[in-house]
Amino acid sequence: MTSEPVQLKAGQEFFNDAVRRAAMQQLPVVDLLNSVGKLASFQQKHLIVDLYKNWIAYNADNNLLYAIYYNYGVALMDIRDHVAAINALRECVRLKPDFHQAYINLGRALEDCGQTGQAVGQWLAMVNSLAAVNGDSVAHKVTALHQMGRVLEAASSDAPAEDALRQSLDINPHQVEAMQHWISLRQRQCKWPVLAEWERVSQKSLHGGISSLSLSCLADDPMFQLAKAYQYAKKANGMPAQVHRPHVEAAVRRDPKRLRIGYVSSDLREHAVGFAMTDVMEQHDREKFEIFAYYCGISRTDSTQQRIKDAVDHWVDINGMTDDQAAAKIASDNIDIVIDLNGYTKDARTKVFARRPAPIAANWFGFPNSMGTPYHHYIIADPYVIPPDQEMFYSEKVVRLPCYQPNDRKRTVSARRPSRAEAGLPENAFVFCSFNGMQKITPRVFERWMTILGRVPGSVLWLLTGTKDANERLRQKAQELGVAPNRLIFAEKLANPDHLARYPLADLFLDSMPYGAHTTAADSLWMNVPILTMPGRTFASRVCTSLIRAAGIGEMECASPDAYVARAV
Repeated sequence: MTSEPVQLKAGQEFFNDAVRRAAMQQLPVVDLLNSVGKLASFQQKHLIVDLYKNWIAYNADNNLLYAIYYNYGVALMDIRDHVAAINALRECVRLKPDFHQAYINLGRALEDCGQTGQAVGQWLAMVNSLAAVNGDSVAHKVTALHQMGRVLEAASSDAPAEDALRQSLDINPHQVEAMQHWISLRQRQCKWPVLAEWERVSQKSLHGGISSLSLSCLADDPMFQLAKAYQYAKKANGMPAQVHRPHVEAAVRRDPKRLRIGYVSSDLREHAVGFAMTDVMEQHDREKFEIFAYYCGISRTDSTQQRIKDAVDHWVDINGMTDDQAAAKIASDNIDIVIDLNGYTKDARTKVFARRPAPIAANWFGFPNSMGTPYHHYIIADPYVIPPDQEMFYSEKVVRLPCYQPNDRKRTVSARRPSRAEAGLPENAFVFCSFNGMQKITPRVFERWMTILGRVPGSVLWLLTGTKDANERLRQKAQELGVAPNRLIFAEKLANPDHLARYPLADLFLDSMPYGAHTTAADSLWMNVPILTMPGRTFASRVCTSLIRAAGIGEMECASPDAYVARAV
């Protein structure tokens, strides 16, 4: 195999020759592209960028200059020089305003620099310019609408995001990712029924396109959950070749007596998973375990992430790595057990697990369900979230802790405790609360909550805010069910220490179903606010039961919807 120094030298020599030819205008576009391909084989990304830059400087009168600017911009994005990429792609658009792919990439570069408004503007300009109906224009329009929906969703502009994705699905109803996000957006806006078909998209397509996480909020059917997970894993990930692992005797170990544990997650930061996992990382027995954290989340350091970095033996950012590279890194680290803290959640790297980089892989905490894959060997649970008679609905072998959910005993709670008046709550009313995300609110559970308010005079329901439209939608639903809209009070989102400090203003937390409170339930119990729950048949619906039993208040578990309402009253 070619050694890295030899490869670097060969790449540099090839680059020097290509630049010389470009300066003499003896490097036609076809040869330029072939040269770029050769440098890519040498894995010389920065030399690719420099070659494009030199070629443009010496060949400014070439009639394909716009295309080279486009390729130059893509290459700059590949090395994460997004500011330079913006300039290159803008020049491409200036030279050829009808080159629509440039608008898509320009929007992505702007988004990566935090300019989401300008990014959406570029995509919208492209959509509005596509008058001709042909294969290319339709494909570009679908892509632009999808990008708009994704960015608007991230900015909590839910209604415009939903509209953009619906337009995209109108053109091509077979986009799995667009379908998943469209359904998710309707859930968090409390638009019921969530799976509302229209002329171009059938109910069957919506059921087939829903994500595993959204399904957990919608249906309490463990067989449906397993089938959905299996289908998604098969279509999205497949079964790629297993990554090469070094022989144990050849592996470099700092201490061969310690097991090497690798955690893979996008959420090792200020996130529900990050908050809970800090104590776990700190409590590992360092004489028996060597801990690796493989991070694949947003590029922003915070106090929670810093605490995790300080606790582990090795912190590895795999964001810039392909799935093959990330799997190879885990394999070369000779990890014994690799733990998936994401499952099917945002920014997951499931395809890394598909390459089987470690002899044992476990699914834990981040995703409350089966992964439905042959390469997740274990799921970490407890006797309540997965009872023995439910194991048939999990592709993994079930291993149990007394309570599956980790918690941080050093959590920070703001010293300043707000008053009810400051939180907009009535001073003497009984305050029910539910601080779950709005995507967990279903018509049935909302009707039960309104029944409870109707039977407890003067009481209020304190919810975590959604968008302005979503809040108003719930107030209208309350009025339709005979409850004054002002009895729904919405809590603005706060930093976690401040959010925890306001919990004691509530008297009772009402769990949602079928996707119940998980971290929010733990937060409530830590802050001495009891929580009422009704377990279902799925993992997601049974977490709260596990937590209240662990806390010693198992009497807060209800056996039926009627018992749930009666007990709350």
